[in-house]
Amino acid sequence: MALLRHVFGPSKDEIWSQIATDIGGIYEEGGFLGTDTLQYKSGEWLISLDTITESSGNTIGPGDGHHQSHTQVHTRMRAPFINKDSLQFKIYRESIFSPIGKMLGFQDVIIGDPLFDDSFIIKSNNEEKIKQLLNDDSLKSLITKVPDICFEIADDDGFFADDFPDGVDQLLFTYDGEIRDKTLIRDLFDLFTCTLERLVQIDSAYEDDPGIQL
Repeated sequence: MALLRHVFGPSKDEIWSQIATDIGGIYEEGGFLGTDTLQYKSGEWLISLDTITESSGNTIGPGDGHHQSHTQVHTRMRAPFINKDSLQFKIYRESIFSPIGKMLGFQDVIIGDPLFDDSFIIKSNNEEKIKQLLNDDSLKSLITKVPDICFEIADDDGFFADDFPDGVDQLLFTYDGEIRDKTLIRDLFDLFTCTLERLVQIDSAYEDDPGIQL
């Protein structure tokens, strides 16, 4: 085991457990069939980091006709909150796929910061509110620190979501694969805390506990 650790570095469990200790969070191992979870309480909000596995179905194996199942591990960070005005947004980096999204009718919001606007696609159902939200240098700096960011307010629809009561949505970050970068994980917790505080400041969220257990 020591040799494997020397070759491959600390495991995800070791890294997440250490971060929990560093930030005052809680790390829980899910066991064989469960999900390992790192949780941190920021005010009344619970921010949760975990991994989930998505099956891509069965495919025909080479040569023998046998079926093979393929899976993909995703890392997600979530924070349920009481959404005061139904604000929705999605922020991700500009890429070669972005023009395709625009052709399909996905419009991006321009916030007036040339460097940020050139780097990210911003979608929202409320242009004025997303501009207010992002009128904060600290928040934009935290977003910029995340290399492959896909950050949004999501409702309880979709593969990455749970069922929530009316009026409760979640901040959601998703990443394909496991995250073992300590700095990145800490930056993500800072990003969620900063965003939740900004949502309260622009009157789009309540500070109250949403009453959701992840």
